[in-house]
Amino acid sequence: MSVVKSDKIDRVLVVDDVTDNLFLVQTILESEGYKVDLVSDGATALQKVVQSPPDLILLDVMMPGMNGYEVTQRIRHYPGLSYIPILLITAYTQVSVVEALDVGADDFIRKPFDTDELLARVRSLLRLKHSIDEQEKMTRQREDFVSRLTHDLRTPLVAADRMLALFQQETFCKISPEMKRAVAVMIRSNQNLMQMVNTLLEVYRFEAGKKTLNLEKYDLKEIVEEVISELAPLAMEKNLTLTLDSHALNQLGNDQEIIIGDKLEIRRVVNNLIGNAIKFTDTGGVKIRIFDTLPTKTEQGTVCMEVADTGYGIAPEDQATIFERFRQGKNKRSGSGLGLHLSQRIVEAHGGKIELCSELGKGSIFTIRLPKETEFQ
Repeated sequence: MSVVKSDKIDRVLVVDDVTDNLFLVQTILESEGYKVDLVSDGATALQKVVQSPPDLILLDVMMPGMNGYEVTQRIRHYPGLSYIPILLITAYTQVSVVEALDVGADDFIRKPFDTDELLARVRSLLRLKHSIDEQEKMTRQREDFVSRLTHDLRTPLVAADRMLALFQQETFCKISPEMKRAVAVMIRSNQNLMQMVNTLLEVYRFEAGKKTLNLEKYDLKEIVEEVISELAPLAMEKNLTLTLDSHALNQLGNDQEIIIGDKLEIRRVVNNLIGNAIKFTDTGGVKIRIFDTLPTKTEQGTVCMEVADTGYGIAPEDQATIFERFRQGKNKRSGSGLGLHLSQRIVEAHGGKIELCSELGKGSIFTIRLPKETEFQ
């Protein structure tokens, strides 16, 4: 039976301190087309795995110096090492299968083994390896595609935004009021698309582990006040009230709340939550509240921002998935489904939490909790 997958031959590392066992397994595997490397101790096996990772490891449990359990544990804890299935082999009946699986092995077989059974387990684990490798490859390709797409889209969008601004300013020629209104609509649409592209790019950076937080001291209340000032015209257009209550800070003797984090990223969260509240509210208003929670024996003290609206509310079945990416609500005004997902990633990267409480027809309350002292990811 051939095991060649495309032009690639699977490599199997066999680790056993008994030379006869090594040669036996080598003969069985090579007769099926596998490439086999032989190692007689755990320490050498670890070096081999790091230098040239195999597709599968057949590992004897009982070896002098470093046994199979320890070798397995160390392999599973190597940073940056792709997944390698491990099949543990032992001649001892008292060896625990549970212990073998708990340390990270994928399968277990006892000596003397049946040749057909050994080969079946090898094929099964290699199928698993191929499947995981293919998924990882697709993930990398998707991430690369998203990165390239978002970067390539930004260039024409920025150019279009600048050109539309020049038209609106009548740089080239005078335009009619009707044309000005049409240009204003195009500008808003272009900016919405730009915001969507930027959000997608930020989500990609977080998920690819390429996002770096720029830590500095900032005043959360000041950020909220800036965002409210910018979004106030949108609320006025809909005759909504937009208020800030920071009375709870003053009660604790604070006129401001200085915490450490990435100011621009937290501002992105604040803007998204307040902007959404205005977007999905037609009557009533949006109230933002900033308050402290004091530390307890089990929890750190936190600085909290609560955004409460009197809008449509979110159905119970949607609340469980509202922070997942590309999860759009049933409301016709729902966007790309990325804003809340990105907000959650940002808050969690700061060691905080984002929570939702909502009831259909009565509005929603989004709350972010940021620890006053945090070990950042």
